[in-house]
Order: sequence, then structure tokens, then C-alpha cells
Amino acid sequence: MKYRTLGKTGLQVSELGLGGLFVSKIGATRDEARRAVWRALELGVNYIDTAPGYLDSEEALGLALQGVQQPLILSTKLGGRPQPFNPQDKSALRRSVEESLRLLGRDSVDILMIHEPDRPGQYDWFPDWEHFHGPVTELLAELKSEGLIRFTGLGGTTAYELAHIINTGEYDVVLTAFNYSLLWQEALQAVIPAAQAQGMGIIIGSPLQQGALARCYTEEVEHGARWLSAPRRAQYKRLYTLVNDLGMSLPELALRFVISNPVISTTLMGARSAAEVEQNVRAVEAGPLPADVLAAIQEIAAMVPFRPFEEPFGLPFTREYKGPGWAS
Repeated sequence: MKYRTLGKTGLQVSELGLGGLFVSKIGATRDEARRAVWRALELGVNYIDTAPGYLDSEEALGLALQGVQQPLILSTKLGGRPQPFNPQDKSALRRSVEESLRLLGRDSVDILMIHEPDRPGQYDWFPDWEHFHGPVTELLAELKSEGLIRFTGLGGTTAYELAHIINTGEYDVVLTAFNYSLLWQEALQAVIPAAQAQGMGIIIGSPLQQGALARCYTEEVEHGARWLSAPRRAQYKRLYTLVNDLGMSLPELALRFVISNPVISTTLMGARSAAEVEQNVRAVEAGPLPADVLAAIQEIAAMVPFRPFEEPFGLPFTREYKGPGWAS
């Protein structure tokens, strides 16, 4: 496992991190989760990300990490707890952090992020959406001064709005999800350049695009998936041809594509088992992709440079599709 500097935090993080969403009841039993976490740590993964919004992930991780002695970097988030959730209630937000520490079995965490700060329809974090100030920013400063957190971050999913919050210069790291992968690269337009300008650590979430790049869905791309636009369908066919020509699995290609960008600090895997951890670590340890393969990927990505308006946010391969506007 190789390590990179997490921006201005100075922390050395593994190229591959562990995302906590599937270290929860949505992905694994507690025993399976513990085996996945321990195997990741054995193989050199030292960055783990979770959130109150990831079901029971914080509790599952807290139990899995009992007895672990080796140093690791742990991040969690503010958002969604307690219910009913008021993102501008500073005392409630503090209680959420205290609950996170209790569940994780920690006296402090390395990084605390604001979850979805860029989607006011989901969490209305800021009374001032021009300068992005509010109770949550006050609390982050207090927690940092008290030593309960070391660094602050943003965990978002928009391609452009998130950059405006980054530009305040008030945060140490950014986690951008669903906008930097083989076929979806809009984070390159604003989010990643803004983070670079601020010296922030850059974390990529969902490199397999919520499962849309987890394997080749050849039959569905050829004959089904009516929610695929014609350009996206043609793009998928080109991608599958490249995968076949390379003799490489699609997940390996996806992970190695992300780590080929030297400005990315760490990429989160959504492993549900020790076997999946091992598979992902092997892919990353194969190293960045050759220049000719990266050039071929960019040609394919350029076929659909921006997400089609009606495209489901998470492409529902293997899942029921309920029509335009449906979110998986």
C-alpha cells in the first residue's frame, strides 16, 4: 500500500480508504464487518470514513475497532442526527458529535465533515448562503479548539455548488462523491480545482458510481435499461470493449483510473467483506494506469461530458426503475 499527503493536514493516508456505508446493516453482519475492517487494516489501509447517516455504521465500526492498536485516521460527519434534524441547532449538533465519539469508542476524531453542505434542499446548514456561515461553522471552530476534532471537511455530491463553499478557505479536506469516476468527471470542472487552490486534501467517494461500474452489465446495455440515453449507452459499449481488450475487470480499471490522478489523496472503497477488501487492494497495488489507457478512457468520457438531465442519479442496474425523477 502506498500513502499520500492529505493536503494541508499533513496526514499520510493510504491511497485506498474504507468507506463506512457498507460497514453497516445495509452491507454486512457485524462479524463480516469486523473481518472486512481488520483485513483492510492488515493490508495497510489507514483511512476510514463514516457518518451518522450511514445507518449503524458508526456503531459497527466502533465495535470492529475495539482492540485495534495501530494508528489510523478516522473521519465522520455532522448531518441527520438527532431526529427531527435541525441543522442550525448548535447544541443538537454538539450532541451528535458526542454520540459519534461514544459509538466509535473514541475521545476525538481526526476529521469532522459537514455532510451534504451543498444541497440546501436536503440540509439547510447556513442562514447565510452567500458566505456559508452559521451555527455549524461556529461549532466546528469550538470543537477544534477543544481538541475533539483535528481537522474539518466537506462531504458533498454536487459538481459546482460545492466549489463555492470550498472557496471560503475554511476547511481542510473535501470528499466529493459521484462526480469523479471513469464516465462521470464533472468534479474536474470546479470542485477539484477549487480544492487544489485551497491546499485541501481530496477524497473520492463512490469510484464505482454506486455500483454502475461494479461489473459489465452487457445484456442490459445492449437490450434493456430504458433509462440509459443513447449517448450513455454508446459510451458504455465503448467502455466494455476497452475492458475486454485490456483483459482487466471493470472495478480494477475504475479504481486505478482514480489513483492515476496524483492530486487525489485517497479513494474510498465500499467493501462489504474481507474478500472485497482484498480484491480492491490488489487493484490499487497494481498502480496507476498507463498513459495510453488513460487517453482511451478520456476519449470515452468525452462522449458524455455532462450528466443527461433525465439520467437517474444512481443508474439502477439490477434495481427496479420507477420512472423519470426517481432516485435510487
